[in-house]
Amino acid sequence: MITDGVMLRLAEDKFWMAQADGELIKWYMAHAHNFDVKVTDPNVWVTQVQGPRSMDVLRDVIDGNFPDPWRYFDIATVSIAGEEVIITRTGFSNELGWEFYLRPENDAHKIGNHIWEIGLKYGMILTGTPVFRARRIEAGLMGTTEFDSTTTPFDAGLGHFVQMDKHDFIGREALEKADKRSRTFGMRVLGGIAERGRTISFGDNLVGLVCSSTWSPYQECGVALVRMDDPEMGPSTEVKVLGTDGKTYSAKLCSLPMYDPEGAIVRGKNTTIPKGPEPWTG
Repeated sequence: MITDGVMLRLAEDKFWMAQADGELIKWYMAHAHNFDVKVTDPNVWVTQVQGPRSMDVLRDVIDGNFPDPWRYFDIATVSIAGEEVIITRTGFSNELGWEFYLRPENDAHKIGNHIWEIGLKYGMILTGTPVFRARRIEAGLMGTTEFDSTTTPFDAGLGHFVQMDKHDFIGREALEKADKRSRTFGMRVLGGIAERGRTISFGDNLVGLVCSSTWSPYQECGVALVRMDDPEMGPSTEVKVLGTDGKTYSAKLCSLPMYDPEGAIVRGKNTTIPKGPEPWTG
């Protein structure tokens, strides 16, 4: 696996691939020689507005009508602060939200300041990725910390996206021979935050890798995305893990996502703001 991202179709023959990191553009270029295609970097930057009130913000920042239809993973072109802006019903938090794409011809400061001024009315704050890392982990959204070039989609729990019976594709032969079981799970840590790396133990043996970890304010426990050596060590397996403070903590593997398995939050079917945490007690 190289990276994960969102593909946007802007026209019949024009696409954008929005990704966080990874060497995808080089991979595209390496495989473009047999096709009538031109691969370039459009110099476009994406920012997201996420949370239960995100659609209220969007309604107020748009100059004209609200997009219709506007379903999960839809794309639209709207006017914001007099600028033509491409938006998508996506995000990297698994919360209700939208993303906007700033092109070289856009006045980024003008658009950003307009969204910020409107967002303040709804309690919007500016954050970096560490702030919503817990939601990313709880939802099972993966980045390049969760996989590398040796990881298969099956290892990462994404085997249901692999269509082995549809058509030929690069890597098919290797995937046909691969173990089809998932080795990627969630993990809850009682009272601490797991140290990244091979820090998961069962008995006297190290048995897994902590890929990403943080503290969950909602579950009031440490949360992590982990890749286990043995696929049979799945949800409900109790393990020990080294914490970021050097202490050893009790932990339990779990399925992903950790809650909201039907995706009601990200689809806007559940916009209830929790009144408080729902602690995990082991």
